[in-house]
Amino acid sequence: MIRMKTFCAALMLAPAAVCAAPAPDGKETAMTYSKPSEAELKKKLTPEQFAVVCNAATEPPFRNAYWNHHEAGIYVDIVSGEPLFSSTDKFDSGTGWPSFTKPIDSGNIVEKKDREFGMTRTEVRSKHGDSHLGHVFEDGPKDKGGLRFCINSASLRFVPADRLEAEGYGRFRPLFHKAAAPGKEAARAAPAGTETVELAGGCFWGMQHILRKIPGVLHTDVGYAGGRVKNATYRNHEGHAEAVRVEYDPRKLPFERLLRWYFRMHDPTTKDRQGNDRGTSYRSAIFYHTEAQKKTAEAFIERLNKRGKWGAPIVTEVKKADQYWKAEEDHQDYLVKRPEGYTCHFLRPESILGD
Repeated sequence: MIRMKTFCAALMLAPAAVCAAPAPDGKETAMTYSKPSEAELKKKLTPEQFAVVCNAATEPPFRNAYWNHHEAGIYVDIVSGEPLFSSTDKFDSGTGWPSFTKPIDSGNIVEKKDREFGMTRTEVRSKHGDSHLGHVFEDGPKDKGGLRFCINSASLRFVPADRLEAEGYGRFRPLFHKAAAPGKEAARAAPAGTETVELAGGCFWGMQHILRKIPGVLHTDVGYAGGRVKNATYRNHEGHAEAVRVEYDPRKLPFERLLRWYFRMHDPTTKDRQGNDRGTSYRSAIFYHTEAQKKTAEAFIERLNKRGKWGAPIVTEVKKADQYWKAEEDHQDYLVKRPEGYTCHFLRPESILGD
């Protein structure tokens, strides 16, 4: 398999050092947190992270790592490692920044008055790292206390629920009754009335970046589907296609309408290839979850072969969804984290569908 896309800088920032390590049995020892020197921070942080954490800058909305992040786990200070927020208190505020109803440990949060820009706001900082985190407002969910902690992703590092003990945060494990084991399908339960499908059509970075913006799409994540390798990873997913798991509301987004988007965002006539990416990982495939989805997909492809404007037969596979292995966190929302990153996906005009 040949991959042409650049994967430089794909690894997330390494965990900040703290002054104690987890005990051999996985339980948390007494941990203390401190702020590294400015010189150390400049080496460890990206320019944007440094500007936010040290100079109280604000990252752009909808173009940051965690605004649409749904995995179970906790968020810690990227500088000191002190625990700040939990995914169990995270909610979609519509602002484009991660929002929480409360801190996971109020002792690690310091509030300060912020009178910049001709207004008075309440800034929140970490106690030990003295990192600028964001602001707290009184327009949060009323049934959860009415607060909205509006936080910069650049100030945070995420620790998945299944890594809490290993990284010394074992005391927070009871917050998560079911968390996916490493490499296994996430334990996220789709809300009632929604449907799920896995769509493959080349590099999953570019696919997800378009799919997540479609009205009616509720959640997306990227992973590996259609193969037989267990616990598939980026470096070991032979036989699997790079796919995007799409959770959508069929009342707002009927499956056929979702397919109209799907067939415009990639070339469904190139077997095992999309743009410069070659290999079975980049094949075009629909992994359906219901018989209704299967019938709709097959009928849509038949119509495209008769009326579409591709100039070649559609080679998209239609297969029943089997095991899906969620990809590593580095790959989730990749083009949100790195807007300059690689993609070969774009929307063709609707006329390509032959309507």
